[in-house]
Amino acid sequence: MKVLLVDDEQLQLIRLESAVKKVLPPETEILSYSNPVAAIEQNSETKFDVAFLDIEMPKINGMQLAKKLKAINPSVNIVFVTAYSEYALDAYKIHASGYITKPVNETKIREEMEGLRHPVEIARKNKIYVKCFGNFEVFCNGVPLKFQRSKSKEVFAYLIDREGAAINVNELNAVLWEEDHKSYLRILIADIQATLKEVGAGDVFIKRFNECFIDVSKADCDAYEYKNNNPDAIRLYRGEYMIQYPWALFKDE
Repeated sequence: MKVLLVDDEQLQLIRLESAVKKVLPPETEILSYSNPVAAIEQNSETKFDVAFLDIEMPKINGMQLAKKLKAINPSVNIVFVTAYSEYALDAYKIHASGYITKPVNETKIREEMEGLRHPVEIARKNKIYVKCFGNFEVFCNGVPLKFQRSKSKEVFAYLIDREGAAINVNELNAVLWEEDHKSYLRILIADIQATLKEVGAGDVFIKRFNECFIDVSKADCDAYEYKNNNPDAIRLYRGEYMIQYPWALFKDE
């Protein structure tokens, strides 16, 4: 996550940065500026996830800076930080995510982060990213992965749901069909192997005699991050999990 902090009053900026660091994960990239002109000039192509902006600043005020940031990334969450409540209406006219009146504290920052207008994507370490919240989807480098058969995707979803546990062919067959379709299931497994191998991610899916599983260290997943208490994943969860599959039930542990 990339976060921008801008306040021309140095003491207020220090206080803001201190509060933000207490709330956000340690790996968050935080850039702080007391000069709003420098903030935009030095980040003319940077797509921030969240920007905490003072409103009354010289040369470029917070409203103007917000518009410039939105031109770079329309999904940036703008949170205005100001001592003047009369700006609230103007803030919401430009679809700001939030509005904090000074003095800033940890509680106010946390409340705004929990109610962001645009959910912040989870930082990814692997080529394969799996989205379980809402509709199930598999991405490779940000592009949806296309299996040759739609049922292959459901097999992959079930293995993701089982979080690396080895699943035998009989269990998979029982989950997906009432009748015996093990021959077809082997075709689906071959499809998964071929599809992942084609994008250079063949090591994500492990097939052994009569069973298969996912190497969870080779795939990023919103549900896994949720269970690891990743704040970004927690914000993404809206009570829906693999909604296209009747067998799917998310266990909020």
